[in-house]
Amino acid sequence: MTNKSSNLADKLFPEIPSSENEILNIPPEKRKLNTETYDFAVSTINDYINNGHMLIPQFQRGYVWNRSQASRLIESLIIQCPIPVVFLAQNSDETLSVIDGNQRLNSINLFLKEDFALQGLTAYPELEGYKFTELDPRFQRHILNRTIRCIVILKDTHPQIKFDVFERLNTGSVKLNAQELRHGIYHGPLMSFVENMSKSKEWKAITGLKTDKRMKSDELILRFLSLSDDWRNYQKPMTGFINGYSENNKNLSAEKLDVLSEEFQKSVSACHRIFGSLAFKTFTGDGVKPKFNAALFDAQMVSVNELDFNEKELNKLEKNNKKIISDLSKLFNDDVFSKYIGQATTDKTAVVNRIRIFRDFIIRFKK
Repeated sequence: MTNKSSNLADKLFPEIPSSENEILNIPPEKRKLNTETYDFAVSTINDYINNGHMLIPQFQRGYVWNRSQASRLIESLIIQCPIPVVFLAQNSDETLSVIDGNQRLNSINLFLKEDFALQGLTAYPELEGYKFTELDPRFQRHILNRTIRCIVILKDTHPQIKFDVFERLNTGSVKLNAQELRHGIYHGPLMSFVENMSKSKEWKAITGLKTDKRMKSDELILRFLSLSDDWRNYQKPMTGFINGYSENNKNLSAEKLDVLSEEFQKSVSACHRIFGSLAFKTFTGDGVKPKFNAALFDAQMVSVNELDFNEKELNKLEKNNKKIISDLSKLFNDDVFSKYIGQATTDKTAVVNRIRIFRDFIIRFKK
C-alpha cells in the first residue's frame, strides 16, 4: 500500500529538486521583497503603456487571449467586478515592467486602440459588437475611471529575489523556463542581440541546437557573455549570475554590441576549428556517443575568447587537432577536471577552476 501511495504521490506531487536558483548565498538582509501598492486608473495604465512608461515584456508565447476572453475582461470593468492584482517591477530608469498581468493589460490596451469589438458577453449582451469609441461616452468614462490594483516590486530589491518572485508568479499552462522569463524581464538591445546571434549557422552546427523552441541557445550565449565578462568573480547561482549580467547590460550601445558580436563569432569559429565536431562534448573513446556538456562549453568558449588566438596560432592549433583531441580525452579522465564538469557544476570552485584548467591546457598548444 505504501509503495502504491508513494508512486501516486510522486505523480501528483513531484518533488522539485533544489535548483541553482536558490537564494541562500544572498545575505539575509537583502532577501526582503520591497514593494509599493498603487491603484492605477485604466486611463493611467493605458497612457503608461502607450508612452513607454509601462512595458509589457514580449515573452515567447506572447499574447494568447482570444477576443471573447478579452471582451469578458472589459465587461468585468463595466460591471465593477474585481480585477486580479497586477504585479510590476520597477526598473533602474523608473519604467515599470509587467511581471504578472500581461494578458489583462494587453487586452485593455488593444480594446482602447479599437483593435476588436466586444463579443461573448453574458452580463450586458446589448453591448455585443461595439468597439470602444462606439460605446456611449458614459460607458467610455466608466471604463477609463476604473482602477486596477498594482503591486510594484521596487528597484532596490535584489535582482535574484525579483527573479524568484517572477518564477513564483509564472503559472501558465506551459511554464516559462529561466531564459524565457529572462527574455521578458530584461528585454532590450542585449536580448535582441542574443536572439540574433543564436541564428548563426556555425553556432547551430557546432552546438547541434538546430530547432530550439525553449531558448536554450539564447541562454548558452548569455552564459558565455556573462562568464567572459567576469568569470573570476563568479558567484552562484548561475541563473543569478546571468540575471545580474542581463540586468546591468540590457541596454548596451550598438558599438558595444558590435564588440560582443565579434568576440562571440570569433570564439565560436575558433572552437569549431580547434575541436571540430567534438567541441563542447565529452567523449570516452569506448564507442559512447559524445555528449554536449554545458560546463565544458564554459571552459572552452571562455578560454578561447580570453586567449584571443590570431590566424597563425589558429592554423597551428588546427594542425594539432589529433593531438589536442587525444590529450583532451585524457583530461576528461582526470579526476579533478572531471569533477568540475560533472558535479556541482555551478559552484564557484567548479566554474572558476574548470576555466583555469582548460585555459592552461589549450595554451600549451599555442607555444
